[in-house]
Amino acid sequence: MTRSWWGWGTTDRALPDGECVELAALLPGLPDRPRPVPRLEDVVLPTSRPDLPASLPLTTDPAVRAAHTYGKAYRDVVRALSGDLAGAPDAVALPADEEDVVRLLDWAGSAGVVVVPFGGGSSVVGGVEYRGDRPWVSMDLTRLDRVLEVDPVSRAARIQGGALGPVLEDQLRPSGLTLRHFPQSFEFSTLGGWLATRAGGHYATLHTHIDDLVESMRVVTPVGVDESWRLPGSGAGPSPDRLFLGSEGTLGVVTEAWMRLQDRPRHKASVSVTFPDMTTAITVVRAIAQAGLHPANCRLLDAGEAALSGASTTGQCVLVLGVESAALPVQGRLAELTGLARDHGGAVAGDRDSAADQWRSAFLRMPYVRDGLARMSAVVETVETACTWDRVDELYATVQAEVGAAVAAVTGAPGLVNCRFTHVYPDGAAPYFTVIAAGRPGSEVAMWDDVKTAASEVLGRLGATITHHHAVGRDHRPGYDRQRPEPFAAALRSVKATLDPAGILNPGVLIDPV
Repeated sequence: MTRSWWGWGTTDRALPDGECVELAALLPGLPDRPRPVPRLEDVVLPTSRPDLPASLPLTTDPAVRAAHTYGKAYRDVVRALSGDLAGAPDAVALPADEEDVVRLLDWAGSAGVVVVPFGGGSSVVGGVEYRGDRPWVSMDLTRLDRVLEVDPVSRAARIQGGALGPVLEDQLRPSGLTLRHFPQSFEFSTLGGWLATRAGGHYATLHTHIDDLVESMRVVTPVGVDESWRLPGSGAGPSPDRLFLGSEGTLGVVTEAWMRLQDRPRHKASVSVTFPDMTTAITVVRAIAQAGLHPANCRLLDAGEAALSGASTTGQCVLVLGVESAALPVQGRLAELTGLARDHGGAVAGDRDSAADQWRSAFLRMPYVRDGLARMSAVVETVETACTWDRVDELYATVQAEVGAAVAAVTGAPGLVNCRFTHVYPDGAAPYFTVIAAGRPGSEVAMWDDVKTAASEVLGRLGATITHHHAVGRDHRPGYDRQRPEPFAAALRSVKATLDPAGILNPGVLIDPV
């Protein structure tokens, strides 16, 4: 399978032209044929600027540089489709071990070359590109992809940071253990990327983020290697791991981590529950989140999202519930969950029902659909956040109304603003909104930026986070600056100056470059 250099995933799963046209017919005003995918040989890349030492694993191969120019956000796909690779890296580094990472950072620091760590390149917030004027290198870590050690007694493994999701799970399988962290980008993202962005994963409750699965980390910084002790817990001052979790490659490069594992689940069951409206459904989801039953899956789809995914065609909201265990049957816990749902007026479908399966299939396919619609000049992107339960209803209604109005104002026509809850907690939820609207060829990025600005203003006004699990990158910086306390910002700037005195590591994410 060949990775797409311009869009999501692999080329064999990209939508054919005919399907792009069929989807676009749902949005009046779009072109009648898709934009062609540019050929790499026709794309003009900037001349590589720095002198590259032959002793370092660096390449200027045009195809490799093109594939490392952007992440996989909507605005990245549109820019790549238009052939705009003016910001391509001057070279791509391909370290084979930690010593290569050290040597590359030493050279970059002395040469004044920016280094942007790159795992699977699945960032949707501008986290793996560089928008400054200095020469820059994209450091692809996917050759550091081994499970180095498994501790079956403690149920943990030492894993290199460049291991893609399927790669690390394949190596853990013979031990009967699993990390069981499955973000939507699982196939195309790495352990180091998950750690650097505090990624959200498979579990809708309890262990929702990669943070919960970290035992210790090893990080290469320009001034030395930072490695924390392996401990089940510690009260010894501020956590060194917490410093690097979510640091997005601006403080150091994650080369290894000891990760907490679990036995592979043997018992699984799921159902879907329908509700007539979101107000009722939200009440049920809050009751479930506060009941201590910890379902692995607890995804609430509003009517628009349920219809888009094919989970419901009746205009109802759908709650997808799933439970799993490595040791015990799960039917009793599922019965408790469905009992709660029925008590609040939900209609429960059968086990392993088609709605749950339909939603999962649509969930995994959606990035390819996004790319197909982008080729038709549609605007297709997401906004995800989290807030406490006392504000959830207001947030949902306000985003629906105000972002919907912004879409109409920017595009000149109504669009779709759908929502699902991806993760839920006893004290709040993480709503995830999908915006789909007709764009104008050549103006798609600017149009989305205007809609995103309106959405970010709503989130800030209502005290919701600018991001629940997609990281900050460059695209969320204005919202993050608003959310982050100034004393902490000052401390972060000091840490950056200490660990990266030359300011070469991913400048522009989290804080302004020096």
